[in-house]
Amino acid sequence: MIDCAHYRRSLLADPGDPRPELRAHRAICPECAGYAARLLQFETRLGRALNLMVEAPPQLRRPDGQRRVFARRNWLTIAASLLLGAGVAAALWLAVPRPTLADDVVSHMAAEPQAWRRTDVPVPAPELRAVLRDAQLRLSPRAGLVTYANSCLFRGHRVPHFVVQGARGPVTVMILVHESVRAAMPFAEQGYRGVILPVPGHGALAVLTRGAHDDPAVVETAAKRLLAAIIWTG
Repeated sequence: MIDCAHYRRSLLADPGDPRPELRAHRAICPECAGYAARLLQFETRLGRALNLMVEAPPQLRRPDGQRRVFARRNWLTIAASLLLGAGVAAALWLAVPRPTLADDVVSHMAAEPQAWRRTDVPVPAPELRAVLRDAQLRLSPRAGLVTYANSCLFRGHRVPHFVVQGARGPVTVMILVHESVRAAMPFAEQGYRGVILPVPGHGALAVLTRGAHDDPAVVETAAKRLLAAIIWTG
């Protein structure tokens, strides 16, 4: 099932998108149904305004004394229609929910399915050190068994992340030194549950599990334990 942000972005890209999942979402979401109606109304108004611009100028069919008056009125009508359309378009664009930090964290890790394997094979120590070095940190043994480590672009910055094997399955940790949050931010999206914790002086830490059914308190406890296992070196 898609969410409101996905639905509205899809509609802006193609108001006539016929995909069944879009119709299904619109049928159960009154807010998005209203959004679709407003977008359709905007498309209709814009089409009418553009049609006026390509029609033969009406002043050619008027007596000479009325040409300037009718021409001016016609173009004022077109200008007003286009300005109204621009205002509606801006309102519709602003109504699309923007991706949050949690959205981006989930999308990023969902794109790396290999990170979520259950395994007892640890990442070689030199490889793990290399991934964590740029973030100026290392891990104490209390972090647990680290089975995956990588460093890749996230919101324009190189971000290290690693996976430890927990009692209920893999737990991913992202070191977000270029982000900041004021307080713990729990989230449950697209089959993932996690929390983003503030780390004074070092940005933020995102911890997530692959299973929205997990108890939020369990996830937050795991996050605090992993945060305590991080040793900052710079």
